[in-house]
Amino acid sequence: MIRYAKPTTVDETLALLGEDRWRILAGGTDFYPAQGAKPFRDNVLDINALAELRGIAETGEHWRIGARTTWTDIVRHPLPAAFDALKSAAREVGSVQIQNVASVAGNLCNASPAADGVPALLALDADVELRSAKAVRHLALGDFILGNRRTALQPGEMVTAIRVPKRSAAGSSAFVKLGARRYLVISIAMAAARLVVENGVVADAAIAVGACSAVARRLAGVEAALRGQPVTSVLADAVLSAPIDELSPIADVRGSAEYRQAAAREIVARAVRAAIGHGEGKVAA
Repeated sequence: MIRYAKPTTVDETLALLGEDRWRILAGGTDFYPAQGAKPFRDNVLDINALAELRGIAETGEHWRIGARTTWTDIVRHPLPAAFDALKSAAREVGSVQIQNVASVAGNLCNASPAADGVPALLALDADVELRSAKAVRHLALGDFILGNRRTALQPGEMVTAIRVPKRSAAGSSAFVKLGARRYLVISIAMAAARLVVENGVVADAAIAVGACSAVARRLAGVEAALRGQPVTSVLADAVLSAPIDELSPIADVRGSAEYRQAAAREIVARAVRAAIGHGEGKVAA
């Protein structure tokens, strides 16, 4: 017999996680489609009553995004320009109805290579707060997502927050998604760019690409090529010759590996242009 529980506090939730194996239900936008018509086999832990896990707060060293915070919450909350890429990505997570209920942590825990929120959070140097009944730990987002549908969650743990360091909430950012149509589409490729400009020169750059490898990746070679460059209308040209060895795209019904590799470079260039105010739209179809 399976169990269903809907705790009202985080401590109660963690106690339940420590005594049995559970499948966590938050927004449910991936939970129910994955279940389909199959009967439930797992215990269901419904965390939708945990109000303390929803919301965005500014602390001394971080911006803290509660695990149950929705994509609509991200869009509506006043945040620095460095979060503009994340806001743009939030508007691409399914329909508005999905954005109203889908949680940020759910997007990460689902661990799809095409999860829209991941590149922008990688560009913000985000980490993931993991809690169990016995401990709290923090993992860089790049260390938390291990592969398609795989994360570093340990038995008894749950994601309670995503944190963005204040030092990384600097500069301006943009997000570009390539899909087969304008709305409600799984990405062929997507890119987030965050640039810090000082005295007309790129002082720092953070570039991440999703849907072109088993997990979204930061592009260290592109970042290095951009640092120190003057901010002009040809800044994005530095992207066209920079190494992008981190990507290992696959071929599927949405595009060949070769197309993805070429498209990734182009949308990174577009994201860079958009981040400095010379860009076109946020979505390329």
